[in-house]
Amino acid sequence: MLVLPILYSFRRCPYAMRARMALYVSHVDVEIREVHLANKPADMLLASPKATVPVLITSGNEVLDESLDIMKWALAINDTKGWLADFSADTVQQMNALILDNDTDFKQCLDQYKYAERFPASPPEYYRQQGEVFLTMLEQRLENSTYLFSSEQSFADSAIFPFIRQFAAVDKDWFTQSPYTKLQRWLELLTNSGEFIHSMKKFPTWEPGDKPVVFSANP
Repeated sequence: MLVLPILYSFRRCPYAMRARMALYVSHVDVEIREVHLANKPADMLLASPKATVPVLITSGNEVLDESLDIMKWALAINDTKGWLADFSADTVQQMNALILDNDTDFKQCLDQYKYAERFPASPPEYYRQQGEVFLTMLEQRLENSTYLFSSEQSFADSAIFPFIRQFAAVDKDWFTQSPYTKLQRWLELLTNSGEFIHSMKKFPTWEPGDKPVVFSANP
C-alpha cells in the first residue's frame, strides 16, 4: 500500500503557500492536514517542535519543517516547470540570495506594516517605506523580463510571491496607485496562475482519526 507524505499546512500562511505550489508543479501527491494555528495537532508538534507550518513528513519518515526545503525536495523529484533545473548554478545562487532578503529584512517590514498596531513606535507608512526598498529591487529586476530571472516563472518567483501578495493586500488602493507597475503585473500573473489557484484550494481542519485527504497535482 502506497504511503503518501504528510503535509501539515495552513491555507493562508505564505510559507505553506509556496510549499504547496512546489508540490503541485512537481506532481507530488501528499496527505494534507490543514491545521488550526490556535490548536496545533499533537502529531505535528511531535514531528516538529518548532510548531510552525508547513511541516512535511516524507514516506521515509524524514521531517522537513522549512518551506524552502520542502520546495527543493519536491523539485528534486520532478521539476516539471524547470523552476530550478532550467537555471545555472550561479543564477540559483542569486535566487537564494534574493529569497533570503525576502525572508529576513522584507518579512520583518511586512509584519510591521501589516500589524502596525503592534509596533506603535512608527506609523504604518514608515514600515511600508522600509518595505519599498525590496519592492524597488524587484521592480528593477522586472524591467527586462516578465518574471524575476527570466521570461518564465522560477523558484524565486514562487518563493517570494506570497509575501508580496500580503504586502499589496495591506492597502490595495496604495499598491494599485504605486509606481511599481511591473511588479503589479507580475503579481497579477502569479495570482492567476494554475499553481497558485490550485494551491489555495480549501480543506477542512484536520482532526486525528479523520479519513486522509489528498492534495494532488490532478485538479
